[in-house]
This record gives sequence, structure tokens and C-alpha cells, in this order.
Amino acid sequence: MAHLKLENNSISPISQEIFDKTQKGLGFIPNMYTKMGQNPALLDSYIYSYNSFRANSGFNAVEQEVVFLSVAFENDCEYCVAAHSFIADVMSKVPTEITDAIRDGKQVPDAKLAALSTLTRILTSTRGNAKQSDVDSFLAVGYEEVHVLGIIAGIAVKLMSNYSNHITNAEVDAAFEGRVWKKK
Repeated sequence: MAHLKLENNSISPISQEIFDKTQKGLGFIPNMYTKMGQNPALLDSYIYSYNSFRANSGFNAVEQEVVFLSVAFENDCEYCVAAHSFIADVMSKVPTEITDAIRDGKQVPDAKLAALSTLTRILTSTRGNAKQSDVDSFLAVGYEEVHVLGIIAGIAVKLMSNYSNHITNAEVDAAFEGRVWKKK
């Protein structure tokens, strides 16, 4: 697999501003941000899209983590599975059995969240070419058509981070080490 070294690059004012806000808010700058910040368009787009997904997707915090974890699982992103497992545990309060089922590629033990994870994984793996029956199964558990578009927004956010992590080999931060993951 290709790997960018990203050595001796100057940091743009846009990336530095994001680093400063992140340091103040989280107490550290995630390794992923350091790598993405080498190109301010990537980091700025990611932060904007991530925040918009959180605020506007139509999903609650638990559902948002299900989307993010399902995309990261499908895209084999070890960094994002670890990070979002940590966020799910500590911030979004996702029940561990839900997070662990997604991490293990098993059936999610909640019908509505299972349908969300399943459609997210299908849309990710088929690059948006889901069958009507897949969408109908998702709608049958109580979601609306606009939620399908919300999933696509979440996939777009994770696509930026997953692909960036693959090509830069971002190391999992110490904060997320308790949830390190490798696809089985």
C-alpha cells in the first residue's frame, strides 16, 4: 500500500487555526488531523463536513456513531474504528454491544440501528448503488427517505478521513488505544 511521508511541509494558517481550536477543545491534536492538515483543503473540508453532519444529518448521537463506525468498518480504517469506538463509548454513550457488533461485523442487536448500519455498509460498499429492497428495509424500521441522504453525508465525511488515514498511515492516538481495531 502507498504511504505518504509528509515531511518538512509548512502548515497553512487555515490548518493552524483548526489545530489551535482542536488543542483547546480536546486537549490534543489527533494524529489524523496532523496528517490531513498538510493540505488545508482536506482538513478544512473534513472539519466543516463533520460538524455539518453532526448538526444537520437528522440522526441522534448514537445513530451518528453507527453511521461513522459502519463506514469505517467497511473501508477497513483502523484509525477511525478506534477513534469512533472511543467517541461512542465516552461521548455518544452508544451501548458497547452495539459498537462491538459493528466492530466485529456481526448483527447489531437493535432492529433500527441494525437497519441503519446495514444500509450504511451497503451504500459504502456499492458506492451508493443500493437496491430498492435495501432502502425499503431501512424505511420499514421507521426512518425516512431524507435519512438516506444523511447517510450519504456521513459516508462523504468518513471517505475523506478513511482514505487520508490509509495513504498517510496515521497512528492511533493514545486516547483511542483502548479501542484499537483490526478487521478479522
